[in-house]
Amino acid sequence: MDFTTTLQISQMIVNELTTGAFVHKMQGLLFKSQGFEKLGQKYLDHYTEEMEWVEKYANRMMDLGCTPEVNITKQGKLIEDAKAYIEADLRIQREGVESLYKMMPALAADPTTYDITKAYLADEEEDQYWSEEQLDKIEKIGYQNWLMKMM
Repeated sequence: MDFTTTLQISQMIVNELTTGAFVHKMQGLLFKSQGFEKLGQKYLDHYTEEMEWVEKYANRMMDLGCTPEVNITKQGKLIEDAKAYIEADLRIQREGVESLYKMMPALAADPTTYDITKAYLADEEEDQYWSEEQLDKIEKIGYQNWLMKMM
């Protein structure tokens, strides 16, 4: 069986996810340094979770006889304002979820990677819903009140 498509998609996910995970870790550290302990910990935990997905994809690639590449290409600045960061992250999450949905048919011939990606997609949707919920809470209770809850 030819796993070329699986390997290309898996490598792309590893690259994008590693970059995103590192940004989440740095944002978590920034939010903690600002006194927003709960928010900072949320993003530090998110880093750990995302790196677990990187590991699953990397292991799958190695199972298929391919050595994953380390290719982190994006640069970015941390966003000091929590609401602005959540809004920016939500845009990225929505794009990522949409991309994952589009990848699913291409993975159908490889049930193992398909199942990994299906679980990852569900996890990403959950993250998207969390961000949407936080922005909704900010709208309902006010930004300052929400920030107090994140301390």
